[in-house]
Amino acid sequence: MSDEALLIDRCEWAGDDPLMVAYHDDEWGMPVWDDTELFDRLMLECFQAGLSWRTILHRRQSFHQAFHGWDAERIAAYGPDDIARLMADPGIIRNRLKVEGSVKNARAFLKVREEHGTFADFIWSFTGGGVLDRPAPTKLGEIPATTPESDAMSKALKKRGFTFVGSTIIYAFMQSAGMVNDHVIGCAARERCIAAAANRPA
Repeated sequence: MSDEALLIDRCEWAGDDPLMVAYHDDEWGMPVWDDTELFDRLMLECFQAGLSWRTILHRRQSFHQAFHGWDAERIAAYGPDDIARLMADPGIIRNRLKVEGSVKNARAFLKVREEHGTFADFIWSFTGGGVLDRPAPTKLGEIPATTPESDAMSKALKKRGFTFVGSTIIYAFMQSAGMVNDHVIGCAARERCIAAAANRPA
């Protein structure tokens, strides 16, 4: 059997959608320590609330363009004209509460970064600075929707002014950012995530 064939097995949620497969194989569960990338992941999860991840993923590039590459400083300075521009953009999710919430979240993000040095230091403190050590799931049904860590992070973010950061959304963010490795046993991406976690930048 070829090496390529050995890498076919993956979590079933990826399905056969090319974007979902690429996201699963290359991003989901890979530890992220860069502040801009963490803000990007968090904002996409906030916009996902009540929707499917596939819906968000297929609009990802449009979101990136509409929100100036998820530059928190620029978003924090958005005014009424920017809100109107975003609400007229068919490439994103035109939910006013979420659009306005992105501005609140950018401002809260900048405050957290000012207080803690980096947003990454604050976020990763909820897992003790590393990937959570949990038993590997054997099937999707074993993966929780929330955990005590996501509960605590959600509460802390809300206290600091973030919105659309309920515990379920935050646990999805933690999965995306590799704070927990929820690839099922037998998924080739699981081992890649483990290897990446062992090579955290100094």
